[in-house]
Amino acid sequence: MKNILSKGQLSILIVLGILILDQVIKIEVKTNMFYNESIHITDWFYLRFIENPGMAFGMQIVPKAIQTIARTIFAIAIGWYIVILIKARYKRGYIACVSLILAGAIGNIIDSIFYGVIFSKSTPTEISTFVPIGEGYTGWLH
Repeated sequence: MKNILSKGQLSILIVLGILILDQVIKIEVKTNMFYNESIHITDWFYLRFIENPGMAFGMQIVPKAIQTIARTIFAIAIGWYIVILIKARYKRGYIACVSLILAGAIGNIIDSIFYGVIFSKSTPTEISTFVPIGEGYTGWLH
């Protein structure tokens, strides 16, 4: 069976598609839910609005600017790794999986750079809104 997309095109499509979906969902949650609000989807799936400063689980080991620089370096490395995988003729499924990781990494970079600048603070009693750049709840590199 002939593939419609090359491995590179597939990777780009996955990254862009997931990034768009990720940002749309995050913006919808941020502008329609209270902080820590939970929505019951099924018996085993709840959507809960939380925000972690720093890295996973809210760990703050190094300054935020260094975290963002490190995230950016890692994302570039993952992108380069995908290029290597494509040139080495790895299977499409593996390239797709690494592309999903890259999309998540880029999404986290976008969040850390912009979200504190363009949104008001989310609280348990107040839903976040878009605000003019610079009037958000924190500066760049949140």
